[in-house]
Amino acid sequence: MHCWMERNGELWVTRWVVLVAGVLLLLWPRNGRCQTAPPSPDHPWYSGQELRLEQGAAGGAGPKAGTEPVVVAGKVYTLPELIDLAEMHNPETRLAWERARSAAAALGVARSELYPTIAAAVLSETTRSEIYLNTRFYRQTIPEFDLALELNYTIFDFGARSGRIDASKARLLGADFGFNDVHRRLIYRVAAAYYELLNASGQVAAARASLANAEAVKQAAAERLKNGVATLPDELEAKSAAAEADYELQSVLGAREIAYGELATALGVSPAEKLQVEPIDHLPIPDTLETSVDEAMDRAFHERPDLMQRMTAIREADAHLKEAHAAYYPTLQMRVRPDAQALYGLQQQLPWGSTADLDGEVVLGLHWTIFDGGLRRSQEAKARADLHTAQAQADALRDDIQDGVWTAYSNLKTALHQRQAAEALLDAADLSYSAAIESYHDGVRDLLDVTAAQKTLASARSEDVLARAQVLSALAALAFETGDSIQAPAARSQP
Repeated sequence: MHCWMERNGELWVTRWVVLVAGVLLLLWPRNGRCQTAPPSPDHPWYSGQELRLEQGAAGGAGPKAGTEPVVVAGKVYTLPELIDLAEMHNPETRLAWERARSAAAALGVARSELYPTIAAAVLSETTRSEIYLNTRFYRQTIPEFDLALELNYTIFDFGARSGRIDASKARLLGADFGFNDVHRRLIYRVAAAYYELLNASGQVAAARASLANAEAVKQAAAERLKNGVATLPDELEAKSAAAEADYELQSVLGAREIAYGELATALGVSPAEKLQVEPIDHLPIPDTLETSVDEAMDRAFHERPDLMQRMTAIREADAHLKEAHAAYYPTLQMRVRPDAQALYGLQQQLPWGSTADLDGEVVLGLHWTIFDGGLRRSQEAKARADLHTAQAQADALRDDIQDGVWTAYSNLKTALHQRQAAEALLDAADLSYSAAIESYHDGVRDLLDVTAAQKTLASARSEDVLARAQVLSALAALAFETGDSIQAPAARSQP
């Protein structure tokens, strides 16, 4: 007997060991490498899940097969059209929009505390037992059915709920202002990339014109050498100037490609799509400032969404302070629980019996924390410090806005003066080159004077294009600093 029990005990232990081992094998990760750190510091780490992660990372990049292109081929886009395109396709706007929607849902959660909660429960239970009576056991079966409702409601809490609601309102308002600020930054990013592309395209046009002038000088030198009125060094100098002009052209062509890629990235479209923009010569360039720096600063203080977002942070911190102060006072809560009950009974050798009733309870509870080891005092101190922090951050942002508007306004004034100087320089350089090339044909000027005039004209063309772009970029920067770029008459419901 003892031997049989011992063998059965060994068999029982063996079964448990096999069961535990099987569970461990099922729970053991199939790819152990993805659960550990890299084995050494001197080699890249690869995982079996890397391919799936790479596919997910590249899922939103580039145009997808079967989808319509975002950019219309052959269409010449203006800056407002490009901004509209970016607001529809740049993922940053959708991210900010979803954050605002999340804040709106959080406000609904906070407001729900003003209303009671009602829960319902339906229960059914059947019990069967043997009842001993006299000298016999009798079987007894009792089915039971319950329908219970429970209502919970906070009657008053001295402002704790209203503090949480005010904080949620402030967060929602801050998310809305943050959404507007994303658009402000996106508009400036598109405008800056757009003007950079216009500048690069203008530089290409200027470089082509300079190359044409250099080729004309080279042709003139070759003809004069053929006629015996020029020297070989003159022709070589002209060829060198033409090669230098071609080199500059290739450089600005590369810069234009880079500027195009930056604009496409800001728009949220693929750089492979062909996008055409207006030439910089077609854009009106203002000559004077239409506002003062004080007016610009005043607009910035009233329209900058990031400053309004800081103000909502002050509101939120003040609401949290109100909530923390309410924790010193009691909370009165009510609980009502009606319960409709139906009982049926069957006892052996007796007929069915039944009964029904409505019972329940009404509870009023007053909760008041008498002592908490300084928890409430510390929470109130933290909330007050957060409020002071939010106020200081708003003051710091005001200083940054003031400095940013002043800098942008000064840069715009400088750009306007440079634009006037560049126009005068271009006119003078054009006249100088025309006179030099004419005098060279007449034999009263040497080639060095012509090439010098040609290089001065090329530089003047480049400076004129740059001055135009700088004025437009400075205007965009001032609009960005004052918040004027987002003061649109119509608003979108979606990004």
